[in-house]
Amino acid sequence: MKPVYLVPSLVAVFCVSAVLVSAARQQQPLSFFITSVGAGDGANLGGLEGADRHCQSLAAAVGAGSQTWRAYLSAAPAGGQPAVHARDRIGSGPWFNAKGVQVAASVDDLHSDNNKLSKENSLNEKGEVVNGRGDDPNRHDIMTGTGLDGRLATGESNLTCGNWSSNGEGSAMVGHHDRQGGGANPTSWNAAHGSRGCSQANLRASGGDGLFYCFAAR
Repeated sequence: MKPVYLVPSLVAVFCVSAVLVSAARQQQPLSFFITSVGAGDGANLGGLEGADRHCQSLAAAVGAGSQTWRAYLSAAPAGGQPAVHARDRIGSGPWFNAKGVQVAASVDDLHSDNNKLSKENSLNEKGEVVNGRGDDPNRHDIMTGTGLDGRLATGESNLTCGNWSSNGEGSAMVGHHDRQGGGANPTSWNAAHGSRGCSQANLRASGGDGLFYCFAAR
């Protein structure tokens, strides 16, 4: 038996396996992104329904419209309806960005220290990096209305800008997609601090632009 003849075969097997794994990673469909643009009216998104439509429209523009998209936003009880928690709206995962990187395997993983959310991985639907702290302009405040666990943020005031229907008075809980900045939880992607207001100008004044996260409900 001459082992030397097995080496090329083994190398070929390993190479083919590596190519297949790489191809499988590249074939993962887009299932998570930050909106490249907001709705254009501050935190007035037309409610959760309007926010979902915005996610769906942006996804469709890059060929990912066949999936059902949901905005990662919570809403307070209103009109006899119970609170809505962002974590309950987005399916069970896993989720991949536009580059095929898995950012979270499940809802629990998403809300743990194991998620892969960062400035480098929290891309918009086009696969572009979103401006963060130190960039001009800074757009790292991502609206969520949630606490660290992905459930409705609670406190002395409503932190959902009137359940995403206000472009004036109020505040929105925001996270830092680049995991840095100020606030009670500066490294949190979903619950860093409240915004200065709900208008486009006030959102920009605190380092945002009316952007939010979108997930394919898979």
